[in-house]
Amino acid sequence: MGQNEKPRSAVMSDVAQLAGVSHQTVSRVLHDSPAVRPETRERVLAAMKELDYRPNSAARALVTGRTRTLGVISFDTTLYGPASAILGIERAAHDAGYFIIIVSLRSLTRESVRGALDRLRDRGVDGIVVIAPQETAADALRDLPPGVPVVAAEAGPGDAIPVAEVDQLAGARLATQHLLDLGHSTVHHIAGPTDFMEAVQRVDGWRATLSDAGITAPEPLIGDWSASCGYELGKRLLQQSGTPVTAVFAANDPMALGLLRAINERGLAAPADISVVGFDDVPEAAFFSPPLTSVRQDFDEIGRRSLALLLDHMRNGSAPQGIVVAPELVVRQSTAAPGGAR
Repeated sequence: MGQNEKPRSAVMSDVAQLAGVSHQTVSRVLHDSPAVRPETRERVLAAMKELDYRPNSAARALVTGRTRTLGVISFDTTLYGPASAILGIERAAHDAGYFIIIVSLRSLTRESVRGALDRLRDRGVDGIVVIAPQETAADALRDLPPGVPVVAAEAGPGDAIPVAEVDQLAGARLATQHLLDLGHSTVHHIAGPTDFMEAVQRVDGWRATLSDAGITAPEPLIGDWSASCGYELGKRLLQQSGTPVTAVFAANDPMALGLLRAINERGLAAPADISVVGFDDVPEAAFFSPPLTSVRQDFDEIGRRSLALLLDHMRNGSAPQGIVVAPELVVRQSTAAPGGAR
């Protein structure tokens, strides 16, 4: 070999020779065939590692009809929920031996989602996960053309395709009931945008919990998920005349953070004057002042469950049942009985 020549990459026959098997056996290992004995499989895998063997994915796709590549469609990955769901899906896909192609859209319109689906199908992906929290995106996932299995994560049209999601109604119920159990006479709500299915479900859970307790729900204030919006709506809520506000459930943690600032600027304190509960349990929630009580969504679990749904769909050719993951209330120092007594 000349001085400037690169060393030859290992090929399948090199792996077969080192492992002491036929190249057909190596091929069966690559295709995860159950016909290979475990000890033989381990010997072949060890030879691949020693030789740094990289299978030709294009050639393998021609033989198997699979590219070992999955598509993920999402939007605005600066939001904690979609970004965390993508990370969970990526981790689960890596563990299952799949590559990921992510398409991030500026907006989830019917046309943009359909266009992204078509582009991923053109790339030959084996299946697609759509993070579709808005109703417009959910509409695009109804009446899909046949060919590529599609599932939704975090939210989606459960009547049309399999969805892996957190039980948003249950999460809102946990938050609202916690505040009622502390002795608050009612709970106000700063909601998310009305075109987000999760925001609507949280409103429904909050309102149903108050109704079960014989309480007429106050009018919710509609936000946009941002801390600045939580701040402005918090100021408006605290300026309302009538019964003093003692408990607020915010539909996500950034809006709860803005609300905490509005409470502080008003000369009040949480939880001595007003108890606050958020939603999502972002990593920073424990470091708010005071540390925020919040409803935790397990996005790693959503990633694992959505990928399991997709792989099941790919294997069986029919859509499996969706999966609902239970939320968890994490109680910290932003909630207390009225007047701050515990």
